[in-house]
Amino acid sequence: MSDQGMNSRELLEGLLELASAAELEVRVQSQAAAAQENALVQSAACRVGTRIWIVLSPSDPPEHQADVLGGALARFRSEFLEDHFVAPALRGFLERVDPLRR
Repeated sequence: MSDQGMNSRELLEGLLELASAAELEVRVQSQAAAAQENALVQSAACRVGTRIWIVLSPSDPPEHQADVLGGALARFRSEFLEDHFVAPALRGFLERVDPLRR
């Protein structure tokens, strides 16, 4: 279990729902795409123009995917997080992974 009774899969699912509501573009790389040469090695977030993309690698454990997703939410959608209800377990996790608070 990770945050306040949530296991890593539940945490990741909650973050994915939050990212969708915050209009972040999340892509989960397929196993076939991950097997290609020059494929993404680990999950990452980046800005493409005015859009924020998060690509989750299937080879990463859910804990790392949650860290990447939570960090992107905290960094790029902090206003959204302040203005919307976020479950306490998710908010606590986001506060810990916020790159500006480290």
